[in-house]
Amino acid sequence: MEAVNKYQFVKIIKITCLILLGTLLLTVSAKIKIPFYPVPMTMQTFVVLFLGIAFGYKIGFLMVGLYLLEGIIGFPVFAGSPEKGVGLIYFTGPTMGYLIGFLVAVSVAGYFKYEKNYIIIFLKLLFAVSFIYLFGLLWLGYLIGWEKPVFKLGAQPFLLAELFKILLLVTLSKYIRKLNKII
Repeated sequence: MEAVNKYQFVKIIKITCLILLGTLLLTVSAKIKIPFYPVPMTMQTFVVLFLGIAFGYKIGFLMVGLYLLEGIIGFPVFAGSPEKGVGLIYFTGPTMGYLIGFLVAVSVAGYFKYEKNYIIIFLKLLFAVSFIYLFGLLWLGYLIGWEKPVFKLGAQPFLLAELFKILLLVTLSKYIRKLNKII
């Protein structure tokens, strides 16, 4: 019985460390801007999908959830923080829908079983990332008004970068899945 308790304790510690590492990875991915056309990109959506693929929907959801909680309570984890503000004020700004979409995307990416067919993997990741843009555009439209070109402002400039990130994830997916054995 004691061996079982020790095993469970070690597993809890391992998962806790992984969750903290996931939030750190998300924070770093939010801070790095990569030159890209037509706008610079961060690697946040890449990391969100990566975490889902690597660790599944439960742990991925906890990683992204803790990351969002860190940002809401004032840690400068989001892209553009602390320069553009921190905490709940920043969270409820124009990017809130995208940030909430992270939770759905990591869950969807983590829920899919491993596939060997690259086309199926591509379609699944495209489906997962679409939730980020769906929630993001809904919130942005609510915030700035639907008479504005919401899609042109909130999605179109980023689509080429998303395609690049998804193709990179598809290429690396069989290696990323192996990280699940850490748990």
